[in-house]
Amino acid sequence: MRQYDLLTNCIEIGLRKGIEAFDKYTLWQLNYAAVSNIAQFGGRFREQPIYVGNHIPPHFKEVPHLMDQFLSVIHELWTIDEHPTTLPAYALWRLNWIHPFVEGNGRTARAACYYLICMRAGRLLPGKKIVPERIRENRKPYYDALGEADRQWAEGHFDVSVLAAYLQDLLKAQLADA
Repeated sequence: MRQYDLLTNCIEIGLRKGIEAFDKYTLWQLNYAAVSNIAQFGGRFREQPIYVGNHIPPHFKEVPHLMDQFLSVIHELWTIDEHPTTLPAYALWRLNWIHPFVEGNGRTARAACYYLICMRAGRLLPGKKIVPERIRENRKPYYDALGEADRQWAEGHFDVSVLAAYLQDLLKAQLADA
């Protein structure tokens, strides 16, 4: 709830200020809210190795640079790619891939994804259950779509289309639920 309240506030600010409001400080705050009272180093990029199942995230020394690149891609493609879920899918995948925080990476990635979905729509979206909650309820298709983006990346391609289609279905369900 703490993270959702902050997320709503961040989206409202973003809607007024534009995509430039989506920055590392916003991500730090969303992560801090997600892990407050759970992890000691919330709201800061990790400074140690971390392992996530079969995925070995980049070395922690690469995290600041990778996050700068991540934000640059979002800002540069904002006016070019107008599909409602492609950049949110990229954010969801890339944040999980980089794993910039010690704890709460998935929660922060889902929040960032939803932030971008609402920014694309130009408003906070209605619905009894928002996209991040729908992801959390049934994680297998989410993990499968992340895995496909990982496979594409490992083969030298940038392709988050499976994840974007998955998010589009969740978004349709959210809006139908309104």
